[in-house]
Amino acid sequence: MFDFRSVWDVVLLVGLVVAIAPWFGAYLGRVYMNRPAFGDAILAPIESALYRLLGTSPRSAMRSSEYMLAVLFVNGGVFVFLFVFLALQHALPLDATGAPNMHWTLAFHSAASFTTNTDFTHFTNESQLSLGALMVAWPLALFLSAATGLSVAAAMVRGFVRKDGTLGNFYVDLVRTMTRVLMPLAFLLALALVLLGVPETLTNYAIAHPLTGGTQTIYLGPVASFQAISFLGTNGGGFYSTNAASPLANPSAVSDLLGTFAMMLIPFSTPFAFGQIVRRKGEAWPFMGTILIVFAIALGLFVAYQAAVNPALAGLSGLGPQTAGYPVGQETRFGLTDGSLFQVVSVYTNTGANNMQIGALAPVAQLVLLFGMFTQSTPGGDGTGFGMLLLFAILGIFVGGLMVGRSPEYLGKKVGTGHVKWAALALLTHPALILVPFVLAVAGGFVTVASGSLPASAHTFTAVLYEFTSEAANNGSALGASSFNDTTWFFNIAGGLVMLLGRFVPIFAMLKVGGMFSEESVLPPGPGTLRTASATFTVYITLFLIIVSVLLFLPVIALGPLAQIVGGP
Repeated sequence: MFDFRSVWDVVLLVGLVVAIAPWFGAYLGRVYMNRPAFGDAILAPIESALYRLLGTSPRSAMRSSEYMLAVLFVNGGVFVFLFVFLALQHALPLDATGAPNMHWTLAFHSAASFTTNTDFTHFTNESQLSLGALMVAWPLALFLSAATGLSVAAAMVRGFVRKDGTLGNFYVDLVRTMTRVLMPLAFLLALALVLLGVPETLTNYAIAHPLTGGTQTIYLGPVASFQAISFLGTNGGGFYSTNAASPLANPSAVSDLLGTFAMMLIPFSTPFAFGQIVRRKGEAWPFMGTILIVFAIALGLFVAYQAAVNPALAGLSGLGPQTAGYPVGQETRFGLTDGSLFQVVSVYTNTGANNMQIGALAPVAQLVLLFGMFTQSTPGGDGTGFGMLLLFAILGIFVGGLMVGRSPEYLGKKVGTGHVKWAALALLTHPALILVPFVLAVAGGFVTVASGSLPASAHTFTAVLYEFTSEAANNGSALGASSFNDTTWFFNIAGGLVMLLGRFVPIFAMLKVGGMFSEESVLPPGPGTLRTASATFTVYITLFLIIVSVLLFLPVIALGPLAQIVGGP
């Protein structure tokens, strides 16, 4: 029987995030507009020294193309560093466990994954990754990838308040994101995780002696600090291959809820940073309303179908009827609602830190997670999630303006065909990056989808679909490769390219849209001006986002998750 008392954990945690988000979002807005903010007395001199070291200044503003070049320069450097480090890790220090050098295709996939904030892994951390990679290479990417996303979103939003064609300075934004947001929060969260029992040590491993006899190697390291930036940066890469299901990385219900809170904090606060930057705080609520509506529906469906008996498992010998909503793969330590909240938050914030086996979930629950990656914006990852939501809004405003015969505008700036083309490019790139490699994988014989029964075929179809969807959305969660082998050269190379294009094509589109807005003057409101800070606009954008996302992916939804349902056990 489902325990409804456990719902209070969900209500209280989401309520806490919604209560904090306006305050923290306003702080983010002040940071990215270089307005007076907490910590100026200590951090401003440090930042000035870093600007001099980098040879830049807050007074040196960039146009969209210059900003994009700076983004590619920094992230390209991270990619090359990761590739070389992973390909040569056995010859580098801090490899006490003897992790081998990665094959170049695996190093390519891994470098692309961590550079793009995806953290999708085709390897086992404990046996194929050195402590040096976990302590040096990965943390660099975890911080810089998250900082890149937040910086790009800030630059895009500045386009609404500038009239000189510039969007700010990427290097300045990167520094302020690190000093004002990510590093302080990561330090506090790591400290809290240590107090909750998460390891934080330079010891590589410990030898345990189980009651059943023999020995067991327990891999250790700076787990708490690694998990902290993984959650806060919506990275999701776990220190252990079992990710947040590991009792070392996530030892209790309290640490599980704290990790959930950390994943939600920045993405749920970004709409209010937008309101602070454009100096119209009411404009944040339609975006927050859209996020909460879609998220609430998703969580409700996920819990409901996980609490019901999975017909595909009901007839299996030894399992019997599901008890208290726990199917195979469900994390029983935290309860159904808390575990489900973590998983849905993880996927919908594009974090991808699993605490359950997604391949064993009910088909509708899998569909719920897929939909969160289809939208990439409810709330999506740090920065880029809100950027995608803003592109949805711009397209919606353009379509709505055409329907009622008004000249489309937003926040006093006209929405023209140029804005729409770039927004459409970002949205259409996503399904293309999923469907094209999917077809190549099947047609090229790199994976076999057809099996002996419709549910089995549909499950394999869903597994391959989930893989490319997760990579294209820079999510990183995995349904599980039990149905096919994704460690081949094809999936390494194809997945790496999908992650790189899925990250930087939308970023370029966001910057181009922001750059075009920054060249326009603000028009005074008139009698025909669309009121965007309203409940009507919230409902309109929510429905527009849902309908567009469903239409883009309906065929593959029907062939994957829905086919598992109609196919029977």
